[in-house]
Amino acid sequence: MNNKIRMAVPEDAEAILNIYGPYIDHTVITFEYERPNLSVFAERIREIARFYPYLVYEEGGKICGYAYAHRQMERAAYQWNAELSVYVDGEAKGKGIGKALYGAMLEILKRQNIRNVYAGVTYPNERSENLHRHFGFALLGVYHNTGYKFGKWHDVMWFEKFLNEGQKEPQPLLSVHDLAEEEINEILRSRNC
Repeated sequence: MNNKIRMAVPEDAEAILNIYGPYIDHTVITFEYERPNLSVFAERIREIARFYPYLVYEEGGKICGYAYAHRQMERAAYQWNAELSVYVDGEAKGKGIGKALYGAMLEILKRQNIRNVYAGVTYPNERSENLHRHFGFALLGVYHNTGYKFGKWHDVMWFEKFLNEGQKEPQPLLSVHDLAEEEINEILRSRNC
């Protein structure tokens, strides 16, 4: 079968939204209440992909998972941090797609000189907890009763991982577009499952 990870483009918005929509409608994995319309969602992809990696996983030409990074906090001193998200189509779970996407994402972020990565996981979510532990994330802490959805309060676990931790001084941040295309393509090819 023809499986591959590639950079997302705004034209992927409908396929990505078809994966994300059920998470909005039926889970507390995201705290979004309503599905964004297609043009708003395409703009989200466009905006994130200007600097950070936004990846999709295709299986036989169909997008069945995606992951992206974005700025973790806005103040200048936080610019070397990123927050990560990954979503896999319900029918494609358990195939290693999340691991493939996260592995590629972490390698690209490292080359962009991102130093720390963070992820919020609504508790409980054993799959996501295991994914983060697999990649060496440590539990940073828990925000208790921090999100209200479907008539109740939910806790969020925060995980952190250090990239480029040996650097004493921060290196200049690179846009994902500053990296060589072949370098990115090699990372993406090496992570297909």
